[in-house]
Amino acid sequence: MENELTPKRFTEIRRELGYTQAEFAKLLGVSNTTADIERGRTKVSGQIVAELLKQFKINPLWLFGETEEKYLETSKTSVIPKVVTVDAAENDNMVLVNAKAAAGYPQNIQDTSWYRELPAFDLPLPEFRNATHRGFQVEGDSMYPNLKPGEWVLARAIEHIDDVSPNKMYVVVLQDAVLVKKVIRKPNSNNVTLVSLNEMYPPYEIKPFHIQEIWQVTSKLTFSVDATTETGLLKQLQQSMDELKSQLNNKNAS
Repeated sequence: MENELTPKRFTEIRRELGYTQAEFAKLLGVSNTTADIERGRTKVSGQIVAELLKQFKINPLWLFGETEEKYLETSKTSVIPKVVTVDAAENDNMVLVNAKAAAGYPQNIQDTSWYRELPAFDLPLPEFRNATHRGFQVEGDSMYPNLKPGEWVLARAIEHIDDVSPNKMYVVVLQDAVLVKKVIRKPNSNNVTLVSLNEMYPPYEIKPFHIQEIWQVTSKLTFSVDATTETGLLKQLQQSMDELKSQLNNKNAS
């Protein structure tokens, strides 16, 4: 006879993930509904165990009551880029994903031809060497005042969720969205908390398997310099140029 705990744990997983019995059945390839499984009338098949492991990292031993470790590989969930783009000389280049492209990014994340449609460039600066970088356009004001809508962030790929720092900002690519957030890993928790800098947006928790890629924001590009700032900036540049000319003239004179 099947372990009495198995249907209870199966039900627990479905509720935790937020699916109805019909939705969960469709995801797992079960006909109609998971009601009979949850009542203990139908056994959890090998196919279901395999799908729970593949899609949600559910530990089969936990499902059958042999361990309290519900998830496998939660601490080492790979978030490395699914596609790395290179230029004609086989060097990494930086693809730019604007707000419109970001809507289709999660669905096309492994489609190499899709990336060819996006603009790409190389920054000859040491900060952008020896790592894969990607540019993303900011949409919305959830990270205001640090990031404004329409600005761009340049971000470096990281390999595992364990590599995130609570003091950094990240581009988080979920299965259906691209977000810029702070990423918090709480001790003794299987969840990841996404935090906005704008206090109007409350933090929320997600499962690590919902994350496809994570990019650590290293810098930003802004094009909305206002008139007063721009005037001040031009003044500073002019002063710097004048000082440089003065130094050169002094050297030539001596």
